[in-house]
Amino acid sequence: MDEKSFHLNHNQEKNVQWLPFYQRHVRLLVVDLLAEREAFGRVGVGEIVRHFSPNEVLLWSPHTKERLDYGFGTVVSNPVDADAIVITGSRRNVTMWEDWMDEVVELIRKTTVPLYGICFGHQIIAHAFGGRVERAEEDSHFVAEVFEQSGDTIIASFAHQEHVVDAGELDIIASSDHCKIAACKHPTRPIHTVQYHPEAVSAVLDAALACGDMNREERTAYDDERLTTDVSIAFKL
Repeated sequence: MDEKSFHLNHNQEKNVQWLPFYQRHVRLLVVDLLAEREAFGRVGVGEIVRHFSPNEVLLWSPHTKERLDYGFGTVVSNPVDADAIVITGSRRNVTMWEDWMDEVVELIRKTTVPLYGICFGHQIIAHAFGGRVERAEEDSHFVAEVFEQSGDTIIASFAHQEHVVDAGELDIIASSDHCKIAACKHPTRPIHTVQYHPEAVSAVLDAALACGDMNREERTAYDDERLTTDVSIAFKL
C-alpha cells in the first residue's frame, strides 16, 4: 500500500484522495477525547478502531493527563505520523474553548490523510474550516433518522447539545429533523464528519449502563434495535 502519513509541513500536497476500501489503514491516530470514561471511552474507541482494522492504534488525549488503561493501543503525547485520524466525541464544548483545542485545530488544518470526526470531532472540524457551532437550550439524547443527500436514510444515536449551524468550507451531506447539519465532507480533502455517534451500538450502550455512564432511563431512550448504522456504514469504509 502506498502509505500517506501526517506531517506538520505547510508545503504538503493538500488534495490526498480517499484510500480504496480494500486497503486497510496501517496506523490509526485516535484523538481520544473521552479517555477518562469506560463505556464511551475504552469500549467506544474499541468499537471505532475495529472498523479500520489497523495494525497500530495511537491514542492522543490532549484534554487530560489522566486516562483509563484501555488494554490496547499506544498512548502518545503529541500527534504522530498516521495513515488516518479519528476525532472522537467529548464532554468538552467548542463554544467553551479550552487551550488544548488549538492543538486539535492545528492538526485538522495541516493533516492530509483521511480524517473522520464524530460529534465533538464533527463540530471542531467545522470550526477549523470557518464554520460556526452554537449551543442549544436542551440536549439531544436519542435515536433519530438521518437523511442523506444520496436519498438513503439511516437510524443513528445522537448525544449532544451543541450543533454545527454553519459548515464553513465543508459540504453538508446529511441532516436530521433536530439537526440540519448531521454530516459533512470537505470538497477537496479526505475529511468526513458526523454529528451522531456511529460507535454507540448495543454493546457500547450496555457497557455505559453497566458502568454508570448512563442510567436505566437514558439507556431505554436509545432504542438500539432501530439502529441501522455503525462506523463502517457512517464513513463508507
